[in-house]
Amino acid sequence: MLHYAVVFLVIALIAAVLGFGGIAGAAAGIAKILFVVFLVLFVVSLFFGRRRPPV
Repeated sequence: MLHYAVVFLVIALIAAVLGFGGIAGAAAGIAKILFVVFLVLFVVSLFFGRRRPPV
């Protein structure tokens, strides 16, 4: 998930440098959404991944 966020961020940066504002804005928006989803899943996995091992 984080990989896709970084890919869209790079696409947004390249598009912005080349002057494609619409594509850069869309790619940056997708990157932001994917990063937020990654953060939420990361925090959830931290909470639910801390179980005691079965005895």
